[in-house]
Amino acid sequence: MAAKWWLAAAILISLCATSTGRELKVKIKHKGHLPVYNHTLARVLAEYASAVYWSDTTQLFTWTCERCNDLTEGFEMIELIIDVQRCLQAFVGVAKDLNAIIIAFRGTQETSIQNWVADLYWKQLDIDYPGMDNAMVHHGFYTAYHNTTLRPGILSAVERAKELYGDIKIMSTGHSMGGAMAAFCALDLTVNIGEKDVQVVTFGQPRIGNAAFASYYSEFVPRTIRVTHEHDIVPHLPPYYYYFPQKTYHHFPTEVWLYNIAFGSLVFMIEKVCDSSGEDPTCSRSVSGNSILDHLVYYGIQMGNEEGVSCRIILDPRVAAYRTMDIDGNFVLARNLSSTILRRSSEVKGQVDSM
Repeated sequence: MAAKWWLAAAILISLCATSTGRELKVKIKHKGHLPVYNHTLARVLAEYASAVYWSDTTQLFTWTCERCNDLTEGFEMIELIIDVQRCLQAFVGVAKDLNAIIIAFRGTQETSIQNWVADLYWKQLDIDYPGMDNAMVHHGFYTAYHNTTLRPGILSAVERAKELYGDIKIMSTGHSMGGAMAAFCALDLTVNIGEKDVQVVTFGQPRIGNAAFASYYSEFVPRTIRVTHEHDIVPHLPPYYYYFPQKTYHHFPTEVWLYNIAFGSLVFMIEKVCDSSGEDPTCSRSVSGNSILDHLVYYGIQMGNEEGVSCRIILDPRVAAYRTMDIDGNFVLARNLSSTILRRSSEVKGQVDSM
């Protein structure tokens, strides 16, 4: 019964969102700098976006968790930031094979996703983005990055990584709400910190601002890819309304829509690179967007916490030496890059497995 209610509600909202009217276009000032979609890179970053959900902070910090292998093997963790009060988690490290700093944000927890989706149906643009005329954004997403322990931890880790590895590029990623924070982080690094080489790839990201914000974002962070999947409900939220072009939420480009087509018993995955509007009607907006299951898998990679765990933290005493905690119980695990005290993840894993 509950599943039928969700389906009916999603279809009703989608029909309202696709009603006719005048659409506001996102202005792209630097079309020559639009990103080129790279399947391999997107899949690598999807693995990072999946790994950041891992609740065992010791395994995640030492990069020994079940999701900390395959295309991300050899990743060097620098900082793992946990905002306990708000159930937020992010990490910063270096992927030597990509010659890049990786920043990954955890998204909404699977056990609470239905309540979160229901809440997003009614969210309004409720805060002006600083320094951008007429640009409005979602207060909750903005605050989750800017007004929590995540931002100072991330900026500190990026600075330390650059001191050791030089002026290498930065890649920001995340799934669901984590994608929203990844976008705000990339804009912050570009506009406020002055970083010149920041790329973004998000998965199942919701809308986070209006068309004015999308235009500004595209100017400063043009190398952005938003991957959407089949009927994933979250990229359709908060709803987009033709009739209120200045006030409605609006995606920024560039979307890549993943969907399947079948010929008899053969099924092919299509990866469609969409237009520069951010709201291409032939991509994910061409479907109703009513699936939570499609939200939880990208490129065959499971997103969300393992076994539906919500906000559980597992912290081993052996990594306590790397922990700093504030008065609210939020903490950071930070690796001392100038020492060799922290052994390689393979060595740590061997000890963990033998205990």
